[in-house]
Amino acid sequence: MITFLISLAALVVGYMLYGRVVERVFGPDDRPTPALRKADGIDYIVLPGWRIFMIQFLNIAGTGPIFGAIMGMWFGPAAYLWIVFGCIFGGAVHDYISGMLSLRNDGEGLAELTGRYLGPTARKFLIVFTMMMMVLVGAFFVYCPAIILSGIWGDRMMWVFIIFAYYIATTMMPIDKVIGRVYPLFAISMLFMVVALGVVLCIKHPALPEVWDGLGNWGIAKLGLKQPLFPALFVTIACGAVSGFHATQSPMMARCMKSEHQGRPVFYGAMITEGVVALVWATISSYFFFYEGWREVCPPEVVAKFEGQSALSLIQFFDAPTVVNIVCASWLGTFGSVLALLGIVAAPITTGGSSFRTARLILSEAFGLKQNSMHSRLLLSLPVFAVGIALLAWQIGNPSGFGTVWQYVAWGTQVMAAITLWMCTVYLRQEKKCFWLTLIPAIFMTMVVTSFLFVSPTIMGLDYSLSLMLSSALTLLAILRFATSSHKK
Repeated sequence: MITFLISLAALVVGYMLYGRVVERVFGPDDRPTPALRKADGIDYIVLPGWRIFMIQFLNIAGTGPIFGAIMGMWFGPAAYLWIVFGCIFGGAVHDYISGMLSLRNDGEGLAELTGRYLGPTARKFLIVFTMMMMVLVGAFFVYCPAIILSGIWGDRMMWVFIIFAYYIATTMMPIDKVIGRVYPLFAISMLFMVVALGVVLCIKHPALPEVWDGLGNWGIAKLGLKQPLFPALFVTIACGAVSGFHATQSPMMARCMKSEHQGRPVFYGAMITEGVVALVWATISSYFFFYEGWREVCPPEVVAKFEGQSALSLIQFFDAPTVVNIVCASWLGTFGSVLALLGIVAAPITTGGSSFRTARLILSEAFGLKQNSMHSRLLLSLPVFAVGIALLAWQIGNPSGFGTVWQYVAWGTQVMAAITLWMCTVYLRQEKKCFWLTLIPAIFMTMVVTSFLFVSPTIMGLDYSLSLMLSSALTLLAILRFATSSHKK
């Protein structure tokens, strides 16, 4: 419990101190923002600062800092260090500088920004890669919520049609009509849930693993995990520490800000808030799995069922959504069950809707098409929806395929994070600013994504030592490429 409280304080102090350092390095000023210069009533609209923060938080969070943190803590207390240091020095810096670069460049998306600083080849790659990621996220966040909702009321396919209709509305309508009104309410609900659970944690004050109890892979001995702590932990906990998905969402809010000085609370602050969410759920997971907290929150018949069973059976039965449902219902009562439903259903739905909208914006930038008319938005959205429907049909026919595909999506978000950090590093060097702020996390994330590529059994499945050697060589090549590239703009 001491580690949890120290980590919580560290995130707050990190925002207050390191967040201000990063802000001063970038140097926001009073120039007119895209929302003022390019106002179109569709994507470029000035929104209140608190609303922008809530939308940004929900866009980048979804279920990521909940499910990822629960599964990440299976590796042990080392997850605390990744959430805290990854969030303060990696994820929040990544989000702030990439978001501010979008703000400085007419709200450009990740692919266009990458083209500015890493060249046309990188731009083309990011257009294809981010489009693929956005449509995958959007499509796969239709069926899972539909399954849950159909268990409460109605038919599964009915909910599929309703959710997809909502996606069409969020993609096509002006940002202040649906996203600007609905998302803040869901964000407030999620924040209330996290605060309530944090209070219950402090009241219960349960015995918990601390970082000084050992930073090795606890999951091997205690839960039967097969994956190595590095790099699996750093891919499992993405949204709660570092995630390239955030850089695809920030341009939406960059087009709604009236001042560059809103950048630190919106971009850096939303990431720190997401880190708090991850911290609370990682701590709950720690108690649930390592100190038999599951016995406290499960019905007696479930406890009896798992008496004498292996630890591995726990993580196979109590997956992340199940843990959320059980803990919220037990600790927060009926109201907690409602909040859990919002977390498991509303969060992925809102994330999916934002993903389809982002896909439309990526295409509009790639082809230089204005989005003022409904006809132009429909023209770009139709192929996105068509691919999404095809993927959705595949998922309905192959329900077990979600878990396999999602591993690639999780890795893909970290690939985007590494590219984004390199892009930010090139920008800072060109501006003769302290590029070490992003260079160090860029190097680390390059090592993470390349080693996971080699060692993951679902990708290449190479020997662990060989994987580390190959990833070290590729990371060194990236460093040499950066060191020998031109410093000119």
